[in-house]
Amino acid sequence: MKPGPLNAITDVSGIQVGHYTDLENLTGVTVIFPENGAVAGVDVRGSAPGTRETDLLNPVNLVEQVQAIVLSGGSAYGLEAAAGVMRWLEEHHKGYPVGNATTQAIVPIVPAAVIFDLLVGSAAVRPNAQYGYWAAQNLKGGPVEQGVVGVGTGARNGGLKGGVGTASLELPGGLVVGAIVAANAHGRAHDPVTGELYARFLEQEGEFQLKHPPRRLSAPDYTEVFADAFVRSNTVIGCVATNARLSKAQAQKVAQMAHDGIARAVFPAHTMFDGDVIFCLATGEVEIAGPAELSRIGAVAADVFARALVHGVLHAYSVGGLVSYRDLYEK
Repeated sequence: MKPGPLNAITDVSGIQVGHYTDLENLTGVTVIFPENGAVAGVDVRGSAPGTRETDLLNPVNLVEQVQAIVLSGGSAYGLEAAAGVMRWLEEHHKGYPVGNATTQAIVPIVPAAVIFDLLVGSAAVRPNAQYGYWAAQNLKGGPVEQGVVGVGTGARNGGLKGGVGTASLELPGGLVVGAIVAANAHGRAHDPVTGELYARFLEQEGEFQLKHPPRRLSAPDYTEVFADAFVRSNTVIGCVATNARLSKAQAQKVAQMAHDGIARAVFPAHTMFDGDVIFCLATGEVEIAGPAELSRIGAVAADVFARALVHGVLHAYSVGGLVSYRDLYEK
């Protein structure tokens, strides 16, 4: 197994990504768009989540496919960005068909999640519907811009500058798993004593491009990591995508397993100060054999998600009074 050609969520055929970045106010929006729709699942693991349309993804509920996923800054205010993405989708005739013999309409299904970034840039300027519309206008396949862009513009990870990261892995049989993450955790992605990245062991083909050799990890300090919890209200949000054919229940299981990637990349993970949310999109191009194959996709999704989170940290640069990992440990 190896990363896809782009090492990005867009290695999954039909997946596009669009960012809108507000550098002046250090916030933004990222949209993930499956061109032909996708079966979706979600796992809301955090204790302080901000979400939209996640109940709809419960496997017992009606709608099978979504038209886009929105990841936004702005805390709860940022959920408004999804309305702009809906407008763009409606203009492009993408949505769930509704109506009767005389009246026809579509309702774009756009689940969303947000990060808390209000204390990094301007708390008075948050992503709105226009930001979401602009992000949708920027949708494209191919390489995905990482770091201080889109939802990662105001991200803060463990007291350092966070950002958007992405990664992928190709599996035997034509399966592909990709992820995109807003690295914005309360916990750190690195050992504060040695500077080592917790998820460095997952690196594929030298993708992290680190200058320093591997270092040992120190014993965790359970007091220090919660000393400034109020100041570091945080959330990791992201989306996993695969070309496997999954049901809603199976997509939900992959989203659940992908949360292990946060725990591999961040310490501590899933705290009371995090609102962690992971979506899963399944485009349905490759049939899978059964529970064992599904479990393998979920296990890979966790590692890919962890690698994407590391890329979000490594691609960030110092801004907004927050120093980046590379400026602190790689100079």
